Amino acid sequence: MADVAELAGVSSQTVSRVSNGHPGVIEATREQVLAAMRELGYRPNSAARALRYGQFNTIGVILFGLSSTGNSRTVEAIATQAAAEGYAITLIPVGVPTQDNVLGAFTRMGELAVDAVVVIIEVHLLDASTVALPPGVHVVIVDSDAGDRYPVVDTDQADGARQAVRHLLDLGHRTVRHVAGPAESFAGERRARAWRETLVEAGRPVPPVERGDWSAESGYRAGLRLAALPDCTAVFAANDQMALGVLRALHEHGRAVPAEVSVVGFDDIPDAASFFPPLTTVHQDFAEIGRRCVRSLLRQLRNEPASAGTDLVPTRLVVRDSTAPAARPRPPAAGR
Repeated sequence: MADVAELAGVSSQTVSRVSNGHPGVIEATREQVLAAMRELGYRPNSAARALRYGQFNTIGVILFGLSSTGNSRTVEAIATQAAAEGYAITLIPVGVPTQDNVLGAFTRMGELAVDAVVVIIEVHLLDASTVALPPGVHVVIVDSDAGDRYPVVDTDQADGARQAVRHLLDLGHRTVRHVAGPAESFAGERRARAWRETLVEAGRPVPPVERGDWSAESGYRAGLRLAALPDCTAVFAANDQMALGVLRALHEHGRAVPAEVSVVGFDDIPDAASFFPPLTTVHQDFAEIGRRCVRSLLRQLRNEPASAGTDLVPTRLVVRDSTAPAARPRPPAAGR
């Protein structure tokens, strides 16, 4: 810093103010200091600055599994918004979501020096009264139900599922089969509950649920069972990967989509429009989830009001070619 000050012809204090982005520096002086920094290859010591001001400009992200589309795209959205606000992210995946592992992840976050934490939890861990996060931590929860204890940002899972089921019922299908996510998944449970409630409200029969694990392979296995049912004309899969597996199973069994069976997914992944046929699905706004998570944390860091409770991000149905009006039942073959 002394070398930069000497080259720029200013005080070390002025160099410090420029490197910290302080507004009270004349623009010509600022440019002079920045030119000296570039010439000397000077970079501010972020670690020393963090120790001095007690701010690390880093957001920690604790999550249970990065392989699912929802988790990976949520992390991407948080990282993008954090960068726009001048923050980096530190990622700690946790294999098994237990109380001890949650606390261990927070301990590691403390050692890595972060200002706040996003927890992408997915399972029903925070629903249990015995599970709590460390006190005094600035935190936002994604994809779980933390009650009134912590701020939560999540997709409106239930409304998205309702849109999918109502779309199929409006097309004239008598009922809708469902390929659900894992039983321990918060999102999967919310979507399955909304599917069931929508059928009950419409006075339609509720078929047995098929259970998958978010993978296309599990959707394929469920699709094989559904393809063998002659009265199956509409399927709502809890995510797009499982819907892809369902499409494959129906195709292999000669069940035309959408002429015989309509299929709806959930997520609207980038490849959904390239499925065969292009997939009707529920769009999740992951970018908005990332924005709301980061902004909630920044409000907490600035000691601004940040109430607990759930902030729901709306969904929308994207209609493509995998759904169509229900086919009329085939008349019975004439007797001889």
